[in-house]
Amino acid sequence: MVLIKNKCQSSVSMQGLFENLVSAVLVINEGGEIVCANPAAENLLSSSARRIEGQIVREFFQGSEEFLDCIAQALDYPLTKNEVDLCIPSILKSVKVDCSFSPMVDSEQVLVEMSQIDQKLKIAKEENIVAQQNVLKMLVRGLAHEVKNPLGGIRGAAQLLEKEFETDDLKEYTNIIIGETDRLQKLVDNMLGPNRPLRKELINIHSVLERVRQLVKAESPSELEIIRDYDPSLPEFNADQDQLIQAVLNIVRNAKQALQGKGKITLRTRPERQVTIGHVYHRYLLRLDIIDDGPGIDADFIEQIFYPMVTGRAEGTGLGLSIAQTLVAQHGGLIECYSKPGETTFTMLLPLLNEENN
Repeated sequence: MVLIKNKCQSSVSMQGLFENLVSAVLVINEGGEIVCANPAAENLLSSSARRIEGQIVREFFQGSEEFLDCIAQALDYPLTKNEVDLCIPSILKSVKVDCSFSPMVDSEQVLVEMSQIDQKLKIAKEENIVAQQNVLKMLVRGLAHEVKNPLGGIRGAAQLLEKEFETDDLKEYTNIIIGETDRLQKLVDNMLGPNRPLRKELINIHSVLERVRQLVKAESPSELEIIRDYDPSLPEFNADQDQLIQAVLNIVRNAKQALQGKGKITLRTRPERQVTIGHVYHRYLLRLDIIDDGPGIDADFIEQIFYPMVTGRAEGTGLGLSIAQTLVAQHGGLIECYSKPGETTFTMLLPLLNEENN
């Protein structure tokens, strides 16, 4: 980060220390402008340093009065505050942090160090989702094996029986048997998810989102608005474009159905740093938020939405979100969901650094 040398008058060694701190750190000048943000701060605030630096702190953290008051006081003396609610209206995010505020020696600047206290709960939730998916995958594969074998026998027997009929009157019944076994076979295959290997290539996530946006707009009424909030600094990465299009499309269609064709869906991309998914530590990830302003998902139901055959709609199959989670998991990523009345957010985390492009 070149800015830290110019704006914080820091040596090269201090720059390295600043960038590798686990705690999120901001440097704010006497005019209330954010002049430096380390990678941990980018992760906490779900925004790149380029977007953070230069912002006026009272505008960027609008509504975080306790936090803003501490910055003003810290120009005179250091202080510490625990369990501070940090609101970030620009990205519709709120986190609870422990903070320390320190005046910087020989400069009219404040160094703010923040530690997200609910981070451990977040990691535990992510690991729980991964564990559930692994157990579920084993159960579904076992069930599919037990179901597919007798289905093949039923279909074969119906075909043999059909040959014994001399008239077409009774063949109607064997056609029903064959048709229903084929339908069940397809349902079982859908439960298993995609069975082809990934065909990775360098892609841009915004090309994926634009394709999904075009598809959904073409099949939706004009009352549905799809808002783009992209971070252009995100790099290309190795992924299977078709599978990611399918995963994102499943989630966006789910949001559209929740809105009943009227409302707003926001597609937002940001970088994410220092995240552990299923005991695998990732230094740099892509975060995709798919947000709708629908009625929300019931709290008792939200823990089950990624299970196959679980749906809140009578006409739904309950496979769309399950398949999306499987497709993202094949890329080493994860989908999470947070919901309250008036706002539901599906967050897709995808590693940007791997063996191919590290």
